[in-house]
Amino acid sequence: MLDTFPLPIRCGQRMYHVTQLKNGLTVATAEMPHMLSVSVGLWVGVGSRYEPAPLNGVCHFIEHLLFKGTKQRSAKEISEAVEGIGGYLNAFTSEEMTCFHARACHDRFDELLDVLLDMLLDSKFEPVEIGKEREVIKEEMAMCLDEPQHQVQELLNAALWPDQPLGRPITGTEQTLDAMRRDHLVGYLRGNYVPANILIVVAGKLKHRPVVRAVGRYARRFRAVEPPRFTPARSERRAPKVHLFTKPTEQTQIALGIRTCSRHDERRYALRLLNTILGENMSSRLFQVLREDRGLAYSIYSTPSFYGDAGDLVISAGLDTGNLTKVLRLIVRELRRIREAAPSAAELRRAQDYVIGQIDLSLESTDNQMNWLGEQLLGYGRIFRPAEVKRRMREVRAGEIRAVARDFFRPDLMNLALVSPLKSDRAAARMLNASLSPA
Repeated sequence: MLDTFPLPIRCGQRMYHVTQLKNGLTVATAEMPHMLSVSVGLWVGVGSRYEPAPLNGVCHFIEHLLFKGTKQRSAKEISEAVEGIGGYLNAFTSEEMTCFHARACHDRFDELLDVLLDMLLDSKFEPVEIGKEREVIKEEMAMCLDEPQHQVQELLNAALWPDQPLGRPITGTEQTLDAMRRDHLVGYLRGNYVPANILIVVAGKLKHRPVVRAVGRYARRFRAVEPPRFTPARSERRAPKVHLFTKPTEQTQIALGIRTCSRHDERRYALRLLNTILGENMSSRLFQVLREDRGLAYSIYSTPSFYGDAGDLVISAGLDTGNLTKVLRLIVRELRRIREAAPSAAELRRAQDYVIGQIDLSLESTDNQMNWLGEQLLGYGRIFRPAEVKRRMREVRAGEIRAVARDFFRPDLMNLALVSPLKSDRAAARMLNASLSPA
């Protein structure tokens, strides 16, 4: 009945197991016998970048609708089935993945699994619920657009990845939402949420074999269909560009985006450490220079994102509009500085200690172990043991960090988004182009 990956992998006190059922459905577990809870994740390898333009937002729409009632349970009964046993139920949609997840005491695993698979397999998609949830999502979109720090990220994504799925909003637009009908939603679910594209991930106080047997009871309910593929990312721009949304805000929100590498690129380890040095925490260069030394911004940070064939690093800040030119000049100065000189041994060691410490702290919880397995199996088709990732981080040398800065901190890979009361972006564009020119 079962085909099995070349696992288990022992990791400290934990044991990771992965089993693939004959229909392609995959079951993964992180055994944590010292915990009382169990986290169950229903992962689907599809997200917004898989969507055709007319169906932009369909994955997020489906995520909402799976909570709105099945043949067995009403929307209220779905939430009560988990919350009524002291549990927690939620979901998220990203560019390449969708996850429905629940957590409760380990002896309620069967109930959590039944609720999640009931939602996936037997949701009713009633027209009245579709209509109501369409309006709920529009309110969610309006709430995000009312928050300039969210709006600037949407503006930047569209600039980094123009006219392609990665640059479209995960929620879709009012136009695409209004055009979606029940047959679009049900058809997309049936054609893309398929066994070869689905993981059941369980972390906590459970053994692997009983979990596999429990999932196996639902296996015949799945239809075997070829999994979907996304459209490769394109990056055709050859010069930096500024994208301004004029809005009467108290602050100017900026997001400087830099196209980088995919999750499969070996440079990702050095880039992860570069981000820590640059802007991930309060001891980072950008935080120290802009906030601590000069008091120019309350919020300043950088964040990397890795996709199957692309990636980006985004520097975000909220600041007084009168300080915009000064802040941009200082940000670009820090980019040039790390491009021209490798970090010191002490700075590199602090970044390595921070990243490794964050890995260790995060993996203490069943939720994060569940996320670790789900993201890695969908993203890489394998599980990287934490010890392996930490070893790779320790092996990064200062010169490699300078090398990735030289690879990516270039004008042709950058875009700047602004949500600001400014009426013109000409001054910011001139400064950005001049400052980013080769030394």
